[in-house]
Amino acid sequence: MNQQPTPLPWTTQMDAARRGLITLQMLEAAEREGLAPEIIRDRIAAGTVCLPANRNHSMLKGCAIGEGLTTKVNANLGISADLCHYEQEQAKVQAALALKVDAIMDLSSAGQTDAFRRWLIKTSPTMIGTVPLYDAIGFLDKELSDITAEEFLRVVEIHAKDGVDFVTIHAGLNRATAARFRHNPRVTPIVSRGGSLLYAWMEMTGQENPFYEHFDQLLDICAAYDVTLSLGDACRPGSLADATDAAQIEELVTLGELTRRAWARNVQVMIEGPGHMALNEIPANMLLQKKLCHGAPFYVLGPLVTDIAPGYDHITSAIGGAIAAASGADFLCYVTPAEHLRLPDQDDMKEGIIAARIAAHAADLAKGIPGAADWDRAMSVARQSVDWQTMYSLALDPEKARRLHESALPTEDGTCTMCGKLCSMRNMNQILGGQSIRLHQSDRKG
Repeated sequence: MNQQPTPLPWTTQMDAARRGLITLQMLEAAEREGLAPEIIRDRIAAGTVCLPANRNHSMLKGCAIGEGLTTKVNANLGISADLCHYEQEQAKVQAALALKVDAIMDLSSAGQTDAFRRWLIKTSPTMIGTVPLYDAIGFLDKELSDITAEEFLRVVEIHAKDGVDFVTIHAGLNRATAARFRHNPRVTPIVSRGGSLLYAWMEMTGQENPFYEHFDQLLDICAAYDVTLSLGDACRPGSLADATDAAQIEELVTLGELTRRAWARNVQVMIEGPGHMALNEIPANMLLQKKLCHGAPFYVLGPLVTDIAPGYDHITSAIGGAIAAASGADFLCYVTPAEHLRLPDQDDMKEGIIAARIAAHAADLAKGIPGAADWDRAMSVARQSVDWQTMYSLALDPEKARRLHESALPTEDGTCTMCGKLCSMRNMNQILGGQSIRLHQSDRKG
């Protein structure tokens, strides 16, 4: 006779935290952050930290997002109708894990999405997110207007049962928000893929957003599997001209209301944010989100600080992401050089991840996250000592650092071809060590 596993004395991480319990995932997250587990527990209970951890994701190592924690980085990947190459996406998963991302979002929208998603969950110790709405189009094999509210929710439950740790759900785009959007024209109307599909569905069927109308059923699914809700920003600005407009703020107010409803059911929440936004607007937007959404963790795409740099949007995003995280955002979604142009390949993905990790660490320094500055100090000590091996090991991208230095070695040890014997590190080490500085092979004779 098969024994059933012993039921846990809690339903979700938030439920456990509110009961005063510390879960294995909380212990793992606390060790990673260098904090007492009780701090992680208490912030999860308050909702200012979330710990996405589906009960069915057995490979997962606990990682928390939110108040007072290191800024986390997500990488998007997945299969599209035009590029349906499973091996390529699997290779990208392995590369993303090697580059130490904190989360992977599977945005697959065509082909054998269920098989790829289940492989990903079995493979990855990092948290996994999805946008079930994308999958619904291919999985149900129906025209958008023919999909029912019940079918949308069924796809969410399939993802939850498979072990997805968080799901992006655009529940804030209700009919009231849609009306606000219609009465306030934009340069780029709705750039969110999920948001545009839901808006189109609402217009074609005349019905309310199914995820808003049936939000309690959505919470039932999340509570059953301990799935964190990532409340998507359907009305995020897709251009600088549309930032901080009426539609964006209207949706944010609704997301704050939905956050409280989720917390009442012990369902964890994070809020998704912009988008494209001028530098000077970013700090105010972060403050506004935290106020309207009651301190819930904030997950941002960018923000991209200019619209004119296709091919370099990993840079425009990193600039905005650093400012956003320093101003209160907790989770950065990477943007690659291929943004706005094509599905990113593995090289694009690497550039996007490195750029986002630079932004996240820069923000952690600005926020005074304990231990963040230790890494920079160690690198500075290695630089002053001209210790190349230690510099390589401390670099975000050790392979590139080594390759660039060793591609053009200097004639003089303890320097590089940028400065040669004029190197300040070399010369200060020598003069402070009581040596004379010699810049020529032999003394000139006068």
